Amino acid sequence: MAETTAATGPDAVSAHGVVPGAGAAWPRTGHAVPSVLEVLRGLGSGPRGLTEGQAEERLQRLGANTVPDRRAASWPRLFVRSLRDPFTAVLVCLGLVSAVVFAWGTATVILLLVVVSCVLRASGEHRADRSMAGLRELVATTSSVLRRADDEDTALAPTIREVPVDELVPGDVVRLGPGDLVPADVRLLRASGLTVHQAALTGESAPVAKYADDLSRAAGGGPFEQPQLCFQGSSVVSGSATAVVTATGVHTRFAASHSWISGGAGASAFDRSVRGVSWILIRFMLLTPPLVLMANAALRGRGLETLPFAVAVAVGLTPEMLPVLVTTSLARGASLLARAHGVIVKRLPALHDLGAVDVLCLDKTGTLTLDRPVVDRALGSDGQEDSEVLHWAAVNAWWTLQLADLPTPDALDESILDAADEDELLAYDGTAAVPFDPLRRLATAVVRTPGRLGIHTLVVKGDVEAVLERCTLEGDERERLRGLASGQADGGLRVLAVATADRPARARSYSPADEHSLTFRGFVTLHDALAPTATDALQALDGHGVTVKILTGDHPGTAARACRDLGIPLGPDSVLTADRIDDLTDTELADLARRTTVFARCTPEHKARITHALRTAGHTVGFLGDGVNDLPALRVADVGIAPRAAADVSREGADVVLAEKDLTAIAHAVAAGRHASGNIATYLRITLSSNLGNVIAMLSAGLLLPFLPMLPAQVLAQNLCFDAAQLAFAHDRPHPAVLGRPTVLRPRDLLRFITAFGVLNAVADLATFGVLALALHGPGTGDDEAVFHSGWFTENLLTQALVMLLLRVGRSRAEGRRPGPVAWAAAVLAAIGLLLPPSPLGPWLGLAALPPMYYLLLTAVLALYATGLVGAKARYERRHAKHLR
Repeated sequence: MAETTAATGPDAVSAHGVVPGAGAAWPRTGHAVPSVLEVLRGLGSGPRGLTEGQAEERLQRLGANTVPDRRAASWPRLFVRSLRDPFTAVLVCLGLVSAVVFAWGTATVILLLVVVSCVLRASGEHRADRSMAGLRELVATTSSVLRRADDEDTALAPTIREVPVDELVPGDVVRLGPGDLVPADVRLLRASGLTVHQAALTGESAPVAKYADDLSRAAGGGPFEQPQLCFQGSSVVSGSATAVVTATGVHTRFAASHSWISGGAGASAFDRSVRGVSWILIRFMLLTPPLVLMANAALRGRGLETLPFAVAVAVGLTPEMLPVLVTTSLARGASLLARAHGVIVKRLPALHDLGAVDVLCLDKTGTLTLDRPVVDRALGSDGQEDSEVLHWAAVNAWWTLQLADLPTPDALDESILDAADEDELLAYDGTAAVPFDPLRRLATAVVRTPGRLGIHTLVVKGDVEAVLERCTLEGDERERLRGLASGQADGGLRVLAVATADRPARARSYSPADEHSLTFRGFVTLHDALAPTATDALQALDGHGVTVKILTGDHPGTAARACRDLGIPLGPDSVLTADRIDDLTDTELADLARRTTVFARCTPEHKARITHALRTAGHTVGFLGDGVNDLPALRVADVGIAPRAAADVSREGADVVLAEKDLTAIAHAVAAGRHASGNIATYLRITLSSNLGNVIAMLSAGLLLPFLPMLPAQVLAQNLCFDAAQLAFAHDRPHPAVLGRPTVLRPRDLLRFITAFGVLNAVADLATFGVLALALHGPGTGDDEAVFHSGWFTENLLTQALVMLLLRVGRSRAEGRRPGPVAWAAAVLAAIGLLLPPSPLGPWLGLAALPPMYYLLLTAVLALYATGLVGAKARYERRHAKHLR
């Protein structure tokens, strides 16, 4: 919080340009909100505003009233910066290594992928800069200000001047009217029928009544609940006001709410996974060539002639087709989502992040509930249902709308009219209406009842306390009715009170002074209408292992009621107001957020901080938001999600855009992300474990044989065939179990997997060496070196085909009836291994036909290898499942 001084006069403005009780310096709950006189004294100002000299001095000292700006890097600079990513470094190394061994095609493809990767990353950061720039459009450009010349007679009235908003300073007195954007944080001095939209700060779609109150009031809620305060970023819907500026620039609530945007979200789940895998690959790539060279030099006396083989082994270890498969899997999933569910993935890695999401944060309005209330019950004074109460409430709503010349009924009146019988309303003849006023907090309709000549009936509806104060009730009865209303409100319902009074008919107009001596009729309770798809969507998300957290600006009881209606379990500490987190450290907040389901009364900074705390605790977090107030959290989350109808700046800053604000679409998007991520993870596990086994076998063979175990061209050809076959994983349908938990590629788990199965693969290769030794002693074996190369080449492709079929994470039953893309790719790979050596193309790669005995022995090796794979896989899945539990 900003600090303030107790001095008066022009120097009383703090170094931060704020005053107690306004702007960024808000008193804790239970403290008093300063009165108008205290605010003006603290600012060294008055109702007549500042002089030009005072304003100029404060502008020099406190700075311009502008939204915090982050200097946007140029697109070329962002492109160069993206080259520092570890994954990009792996790709560059691969391209250079491929060029060294004259694999120009591979080198070209890989370096092209580097360019595409950098373009996508730079474009994403550039889009974030545009989102930040869009915030400035939500701030007014000029404002009507009361200013006086330095030498002006103090007896003369100050002049109203249009001043650029960036020249406003604390202490300036401004005028506000309908359609104006509030130019800074202000404290109202005078107001008439003022209502403002605070959606940019709170997300609440309904206008909020504001009025000046010269009495100190207890700060029972946050600053946005105080009627005396208005904030930069909000807009005037109706009425007019005069206000004094209390905070400007970076010290406004608007700036504080969006300061998270400048910090950004940090590394996403995709970035973290890629970085971990990249460092594994880099270590292996840097370690392999020196080991090959040193071993051959020490044991075989070979020199630099083994360099091409060592480089080929390093390239063979690395999955060259990883970028292609990642792009294909994500692009295919994004395309299917767009066509089938209207979900647009603006940043391809965001689809992977969706697959890793285990916590989804959202507001309840528009997702769990519709943006309109519905009538729950009408209760008489005895707490029992009474249809007459709803009838009188509808009479009030109908004739207030007709006689007060309102353009449309408000949401509460509209729901009451929807629940009432319209024919009964037309039986009355309306004569007058006193419309709703934020100070009175009620509305009155005056009607003539059929059959009652000479009588006017006043029908009053509004705030419970305001209506009860005007009713003729005993003290105990009034307290009982207050308790009844409070109990309904604690249950998450909105409560309106209804009362009537008969008056002699008259021609004179009615006014608020006539609202007295009323007869209490009862209460009308309302709740938010549930979204029709919310229950099914929540069940689908729960089935995917996604926990839903509700971050809302609503009352905690209202949010809790929606959760109960939807079947969301709530424990003792599941619902909290966001002001509870203000004094918590990030670690404490992370622990609290894990246990809490609903955070009510959230400001934008609360939403961003809770989202950040969940990420810090190791969760992958998605955030669904549509307002400008949601932009900080959208940027902090791993995946920012916005509906198509969201504010432009929020939609621009989101990673995923929905056709509608529908949780069902998010459930489909999570499933698509799990699908794509599961295929990528399977590719990595199978490729790296198989490649590691080959490298171990090659190193062993290089030490045992008097010749190279495989020619460089054969290594690259074998690796290319294997990688090309594994592109089928981009079109695979993983087992449904994969969709039931977040898909997170953890480097340590990956390293354990590829080590275990890589060693098993190496054992099979070494067994093949023994088979080749037996086969080479038979008649007609020809060139031992060429036959050895051919035999190992065939065995490698056959074992890799087995790995593709047996190491997948589950197989669907449908594939038992017909082969899928992976099965076809494995069959083609096996066919190449069997048919290429004896074909006319074999000699081009140094391969030769194999003796029949080899195939018989190889069959036995493959059968044992398949048995070992199945057993090791079953053991791994049991341990993995136990770890997840």
